[in-house]
Amino acid sequence: MMIDLKAKPFYLDEKAIQWVEETIDSMTIEEKIGQLFINLDRSHDEEDLTRIIKTYHIGGCRYISRSAADVLKQNQFYQSQSRIPLLIACNCDNGGSGACSDGTHIATAAACGASSDTETSLHVGRVSGREGTAVGCNWTFGPVCDILLNWRNTIVNTRAYGDNADIVIEQACAYMDGVSESNMASCAKHFPGDGVEELDQHLVTGVNTLTPDQWDASFGKGYQAVIDKGVQSIMVGHIALPEYSRKLRPGIKDRDIMPATLAPELLQDLLRGKLNFNGLILTDASHMAGMTSAKPRKDQVPGAIAAGCDMFLYFNDHEEDFHYMMDGYRTGVITEERLNDALHRILGLKASLGLHLITKNNEKPADSLLQTVGCTEHLEYAREAAERTITLVKDTEKNLPITPQTHPRVRIYVVSTPPITRDGNPDPVRSVIQEEFERAGFQADIHDSYYDLEMKGHREANKDLAIDCGSVEEFKKKYNAAFIFINIKGYAQENNVRLSWSIGHSNEIPWFVREVPTVAVSLNYTNHLNDLPMMRTFINAYAPTREVIHSLVKKVMGEEEFEGTAPDLVFCDRWDTRL
Repeated sequence: MMIDLKAKPFYLDEKAIQWVEETIDSMTIEEKIGQLFINLDRSHDEEDLTRIIKTYHIGGCRYISRSAADVLKQNQFYQSQSRIPLLIACNCDNGGSGACSDGTHIATAAACGASSDTETSLHVGRVSGREGTAVGCNWTFGPVCDILLNWRNTIVNTRAYGDNADIVIEQACAYMDGVSESNMASCAKHFPGDGVEELDQHLVTGVNTLTPDQWDASFGKGYQAVIDKGVQSIMVGHIALPEYSRKLRPGIKDRDIMPATLAPELLQDLLRGKLNFNGLILTDASHMAGMTSAKPRKDQVPGAIAAGCDMFLYFNDHEEDFHYMMDGYRTGVITEERLNDALHRILGLKASLGLHLITKNNEKPADSLLQTVGCTEHLEYAREAAERTITLVKDTEKNLPITPQTHPRVRIYVVSTPPITRDGNPDPVRSVIQEEFERAGFQADIHDSYYDLEMKGHREANKDLAIDCGSVEEFKKKYNAAFIFINIKGYAQENNVRLSWSIGHSNEIPWFVREVPTVAVSLNYTNHLNDLPMMRTFINAYAPTREVIHSLVKKVMGEEEFEGTAPDLVFCDRWDTRL
């Protein structure tokens, strides 16, 4: 399918199109092949970075997050070393926190979907664009257009705006509006759509089991909306859509049904054809097992481009993958026409951002760029988001409000992911929770889990201390209420992340739920009632930030209203979670 660079989403004028054509004509075949790759930069060594840029002629890059000042310096270095300007991506799902470690977290998509309007999503996009461009990025891998139809799915649990297409459309479009205020391209993901099943594409090829009619009315409707709005790029997930593949390729054998990244019928017939997408298509990360398990690597690399992707997200081995791609071109797997089409979309996206007009010497001074990161306005957006989105899922026993006057002494349990997933450090949210409760006037006593005890120093007694519940009557004399904060999140290790206690028979397990008023708060996933059906007061707060916890404490005390709403999926298809 031929590209139209004058049309949506590029809107290039004749001068910009001339730059695209002249740049492609000036490129060696090595440079053309290099443009297909987006490099994942794990190194901070400038000599190594220079070698990668100049040897493999990469079209774009994604980096490991660091401070804003370090990221800006690094991104400016990238551009200074590349003959052709680079697309530099950030994963700003939640705000500027996806661009740099000190960026501003505004809200997750789940939190945005819990709000009564689209203002929070607009703010997430606005801050993503402002703080992303401040550190030298020009491409955000958002919005997420997945639909959470299966409560067991934890891959997109907090990354999806909701459980129906209309919610996703209005929130995703608001995010795009916010991003568009900055010189940054948006990227809808993960086509053809996650959220139907519970598997993680990092571990296995995902399968969207919807029929063509069901898909058209849900995910298809969502993608058509963002395409019509002008989304510049779409990230393709390692997700098969077998019923649509069978419709588009009658007689296709089951073993030949591929994830969308390798399925020309889904990319060319459905996405380019039926949905009329004219922008750039890129793969999701190519080290994920959803792709690596589908074909040998030598076939995956050129196969993704041949199928209809324009850019390939991440090398495995630079030299090896580059040669796999080159061999695919030389053997005709990637045709001259397909390569030329991909290059026009890649260069067209760069020109649509004005990257061809930026010289090596006209960038703004670093200080002026960085002032927007974590600025007062953005922190106010974060505070407003917390106030508008925190959701009281239920309070059937009327335990709330809980105040320092009515319940002065509280016991706080923080159930976290294992320390290994936190680089061996204590969960930082523990101290934030204690500080915010004490600031409000509570006497807050934080429980030490087995993880916490071991991190303070290994002792044989730690196991017994982590299991022993002690006297029930003494507990009731000592505490007026209890809070359980669940700060569990993860992917790429197990397909479905569930609540996990720090040790078998742990005294974190809420044996006290019928002894004192108890409140459970999820700081991430929205499906924890499945593992805590005994809770009569449950809150979804969506993020473990100080702004969220500060607002949460005020709501618990009755000083703020709970404004968020929850879909029925939070009850996990169980009767007892509603009690």
